Amino acid sequence: MKEPGPAQPAEPEPPGPVPPAEQEPHADASPAWAARRVNPWSAFMRAEHAAVRRAESVPFPAWLRRTPGEPRWPVTLTVVVAIGLQLLLPNRLSALRYVLPVLECALLAGLIIANPVRIERRSRFVAAASIVLTLLITAANAVSAVLLVRAILEGKANEGPLPLLGSGAAIWLTNVIAFALWYWEFDRGGPVHRAGGTSPYPDLMFPQMASPELAPPEWEPRFVDYLYLSFTNATAFSPTDVMPLARWAKLTMLVQSGVSLALVVLVVARAVNILNT
Repeated sequence: MKEPGPAQPAEPEPPGPVPPAEQEPHADASPAWAARRVNPWSAFMRAEHAAVRRAESVPFPAWLRRTPGEPRWPVTLTVVVAIGLQLLLPNRLSALRYVLPVLECALLAGLIIANPVRIERRSRFVAAASIVLTLLITAANAVSAVLLVRAILEGKANEGPLPLLGSGAAIWLTNVIAFALWYWEFDRGGPVHRAGGTSPYPDLMFPQMASPELAPPEWEPRFVDYLYLSFTNATAFSPTDVMPLARWAKLTMLVQSGVSLALVVLVVARAVNILNT
């Protein structure tokens, strides 16, 4: 019987998988690297979702949806002021002294009957009557402005500086009203189309349109806004806070600025000359 020899050492077993707790941390798993690693697509989607949430939180602006028509009385009052200014001018600066004011009053009365409280409906006849009224006011004032400028250039405006400044101011204010009516009549198709929200592309960009979060959700341009636009364009001779986008708006503002500049320069210069003589 063979005697047992010394025990042979056991062969080492192959190393098994290292437990996760004993693994060396890889560089890719370090917190600093993970903070720097950003998936571009995920970041883009998060930004898109945030933009959608912000857009949903802002109410849909009134100037892009259907709303009740704007009140009639501001337009009516302004037209009455324009007719009164025409009647205050001296006879030598008036064309058809009483004929044009009577026609303007008749057209205004018809427009009031068609829309007594709010401007909500407009047939072709009513729209044409409104444009003819604006055209009569503009034409009468243009004739008065030409007569005044010619009298100044020919040296015939020899009355005192106060009457001359008064006539110039009346023509200038009527010019502001006339161009305010043109802006109001044609911006986005007119007041009825604006109330219906049929045109999403503005001809005149008001600040509240570019930044709707700065205005109440029920804001939309009314006649007073166009009157303010006309006044600032006539005083600054250029756009201020309302930007013209359509070509017709740019050309209309150009003509108004030119007329206003000519009236102010000539009337003031002549009045100063009279004072110095």
